[in-house]
Amino acid sequence: MHVGLVFNLKKERNSVKDSFNDDSSGDDSFSSVKLLNKKIAEKKLTIDDTYAEWDTWETINAVKSALEENHNVTLIEADEDAFEKLRKIRPDIVFNIAEGFYGVSREAQIPAILEMLNIPYTGSDPLTLAICLDKARTKEILSYYKIPTAKFFTVESLEEFDGIADLNFPLIVKPLHEGSSKGIFNSSVVSNEKELISEIERILNSYNEPALVEEFLPGREFTVAILGNGKEARVLPIIEIKFDSLPPEAKPIYSFEAKWIWDTPEKPLDIFQCPAEIDDKLKEMIEKIALSTFKVLRCRDWCRIDLRLDKEGIPNILEVNPLPGILPNPDDNSCFPKAARAAGLTYNQMINEVLNSALKRYGMI
Repeated sequence: MHVGLVFNLKKERNSVKDSFNDDSSGDDSFSSVKLLNKKIAEKKLTIDDTYAEWDTWETINAVKSALEENHNVTLIEADEDAFEKLRKIRPDIVFNIAEGFYGVSREAQIPAILEMLNIPYTGSDPLTLAICLDKARTKEILSYYKIPTAKFFTVESLEEFDGIADLNFPLIVKPLHEGSSKGIFNSSVVSNEKELISEIERILNSYNEPALVEEFLPGREFTVAILGNGKEARVLPIIEIKFDSLPPEAKPIYSFEAKWIWDTPEKPLDIFQCPAEIDDKLKEMIEKIALSTFKVLRCRDWCRIDLRLDKEGIPNILEVNPLPGILPNPDDNSCFPKAARAAGLTYNQMINEVLNSALKRYGMI
């Protein structure tokens, strides 16, 4: 079978870690939260997360190699020429890992093109991808279906901000439609109105999009990988994010710093536990809520869902990621492959299970 692999290639930028270490005056950048925050505040360090969601050649080639075990594969970059390339090449099916770049519909653009061309593809459809990228719309739908999620509001401009209503500090502030921890920093957890306004202003100015403000949930955090469709959809071993491995004074969140600065293949953080050490009752709750979310949002083939416990110990949905990160190197701490390995799947088997789920869904096998 001819498979088109559609992707966005991460652009070359100066490494945040390199620029930090060049001016660190002997301090350990992986342990000094104060120093990192000071350099950001003094504009001695600019954290550029523009292409955080895109993939490197290492990931693209790993997916290509996995698919080539059984199929012929053509690489197609999701740039402005993607429509013409797809129209000309017309693969039997597309393995889609393209995140897009422009607009709030960016993750939906390649699937919409593929539907226009009547080319089958892996993963969720344009509507689901667009909804899941808008965290507020996702939470509104989950709330309608009585799926737990933290109280929230959105802010489109500081002029419209008139207080936190019935929410309680601490709060967490995020960009409304980003992934890969873009815009979520150690400073994102706020404990008073001054900090809140500062973070809202940062989001509005840096990302040119609304800010999502949520009550900060105090409990343990988990991420759940799901493979398959319908009754065959299954939860892979649950991962817990262990924040006690973060540097001193770091907030207990999986921030951009935690994901991309403090955690490196050369000096990995021991931040994940898989399978999570939880009792059967909590495991059953997490799996039920995750699968219900997968179904309600009409996700397909695969998805990664992040949850956190509230003060009552109830799992709440944080985010839904229908295009999960799939870094192939185990030292990179990529959650979906980590869960797959814990389930006994190799990286290649994981990729081909996603493809086979789509092929089965289309009646092609």
